[in-house]
Amino acid sequence: MAKLGRFFAAGVMMAALTGPAVAQNAGADTVVASVNGTEITLGHMIVLRSRLPEQYQALADDVLFNGILEQLVQQEALMQSLSPVTRRDALAVQNDTRGYLSGVALKAVVEAAVTDTALQAAYDARFQVAAPQTEYSAAHILVDTEEKALALKAEIDAGADFGDLARKHSSDGAAQSGGDLGWFGIGMMVMPFEEAVLTMKPGEVKGPVKTDFGWHLIRLNETRLAMVPSLDDMRDDLAAEIEAKAVEDHIKTLTGAAKIEKSGIGIDPALLRDETLLDK
Repeated sequence: MAKLGRFFAAGVMMAALTGPAVAQNAGADTVVASVNGTEITLGHMIVLRSRLPEQYQALADDVLFNGILEQLVQQEALMQSLSPVTRRDALAVQNDTRGYLSGVALKAVVEAAVTDTALQAAYDARFQVAAPQTEYSAAHILVDTEEKALALKAEIDAGADFGDLARKHSSDGAAQSGGDLGWFGIGMMVMPFEEAVLTMKPGEVKGPVKTDFGWHLIRLNETRLAMVPSLDDMRDDLAAEIEAKAVEDHIKTLTGAAKIEKSGIGIDPALLRDETLLDK
């Protein structure tokens, strides 16, 4: 996109020196320029305009037209100056074409799959019979030994402020906020930590509790029932899930029906790094 913008900016400068292009009864196949006999059409221009960065889309039509035309002429002249086209460049063009057209194919699949009906069905499947879940607000102090945790627990039992001790001694990022971990639900914390929280009452301090991160002292602040999210709240997440499943199924169907022979299996994988092969 940076290269596109660079060419287009030069085209816009040229447009200031030329009048607006005039064409009547023009269509996508209308030839707007030729470079050494190679034709550039209005269709080429329309496609390029649709892919320009947003800041260029707001330009006046005449400036946009002449800028795009100049860009395509420059690009065609530059492309023709490559003689011969290297193997690397020819392969890159094939990869770019393959990638673009595969994206076009998947776009149609996604648009057909992500519908209001599909979103509602996915939402109902997840939440229609879902009961409100409990969420927990907790704080912790994380240290590297059980002895340190026991010593800090003794200070808390004697009346020391949990948050002050967390700011002074805790080794994780929550230390600056007095060890506060915010709100979390089931499955969001490592199991030894979660198991301890589930047995606690608000205001209680428990520990030491050992996890892979170290030794924790845990204070449960409060609990609440989490409300079931609305369809609008979940729309993006559900759409992403539907899209991923549709793409996966479509690709499985296509590749399952295709005759695929992976003759490259067995080639030394290290050859992938050998770019000198492109010069042979």
